[in-house]
Amino acid sequence: MSTPIARPAERLHIAVASSDPFARGAARGELLRDALPGGIAGYDRFFRLGGISPEQVREDAERALEAIDAFRPKARTEIEGIAHGAGLDVWRIAALNARTEILARSATVPPGECSTIVRRTGGESPAPGTFGIQTWDWHVELNPFWHTLESRGGRHDVVGLTEHGILGKIGVNSAGVALHFNILGHRRDGIGGIPMHVLAALVLEEAGSVAEAVEIVRSAPIASSGSFALFDTTEAVLLDISPEGVFAMTPERGTLVRTNHFLTPVPAANEKSWLYQPDSGERFDLIQKRLAETGELPGSADELVGFLVSGEGEAALTCIPDMNLPEGQRWASLATILLEPATRTARILDGTPVDAGSQPWKLLAA
Repeated sequence: MSTPIARPAERLHIAVASSDPFARGAARGELLRDALPGGIAGYDRFFRLGGISPEQVREDAERALEAIDAFRPKARTEIEGIAHGAGLDVWRIAALNARTEILARSATVPPGECSTIVRRTGGESPAPGTFGIQTWDWHVELNPFWHTLESRGGRHDVVGLTEHGILGKIGVNSAGVALHFNILGHRRDGIGGIPMHVLAALVLEEAGSVAEAVEIVRSAPIASSGSFALFDTTEAVLLDISPEGVFAMTPERGTLVRTNHFLTPVPAANEKSWLYQPDSGERFDLIQKRLAETGELPGSADELVGFLVSGEGEAALTCIPDMNLPEGQRWASLATILLEPATRTARILDGTPVDAGSQPWKLLAA
């Protein structure tokens, strides 16, 4: 039985501002003090379902913290600030930030599914620009434990969304650099590098252009997999990030499409294809088919929404949880996100693309 998602009457919004990363983190932690324990308990449950012991979780979290400290000490400092503000052990917050890498140990709790489209209209449109849309699909049980975010005081201000305790996920910064984030699966995924969520947060805080964003990613020690769709007002690039390296793709017909499988041959050769296929390929093909059949490619962010609405019998671009499935397999589109670098804005819908006409979008400006 597919069941509509129960959503809070008002989604938590976290706004912090400080040039000191510890103070910025502590402010986050204080605002999340009541909600964070629930998110930690939720992930503890999924770690257990995945056969990962509490001792292993703590060891992985501490190793991830060491890698973060070696690459960007200020990111570790901000994590420590969150823990301080929330009155929690630092390794607990580190485990949340490394949740993707820790869950890579599991064969029974697969990662979530997301679908992304980025458009660079160039000279094709009367109003040239770059914009993107993404569904964030994740375990429905974790729906209470994410929030919209304004983080100000770093090199660039950042707006978007993330999960409780996690530094960053999806958003746009005050330099007009936008980032959509999809998880991928590689056989060598594990602990030892910068967690993908921390890397996304660093890119959004530090990068003043797509070129700078790519440079940050290429400079990071990588031990896990993900994809960043990076775009500003003039450029767009899609990255396959893996323990085998970082591989870039540029738009075709002014468009980038991403689901949850590698699109370049080197990392694809060692993909954990059982995690996402055939679903990821079906979603990718459906988006491509819709783009190919449209008379005119989307010329605005709003026009992208319909491309991620699933019809009867189609691939699950709009993900509604099947509550007959066991915990750990109940996927839901928790949010829909539109990013527009020209206006430095993120529009976030606490719902699926189907809800776009009936539910309000939250507008955030970096």
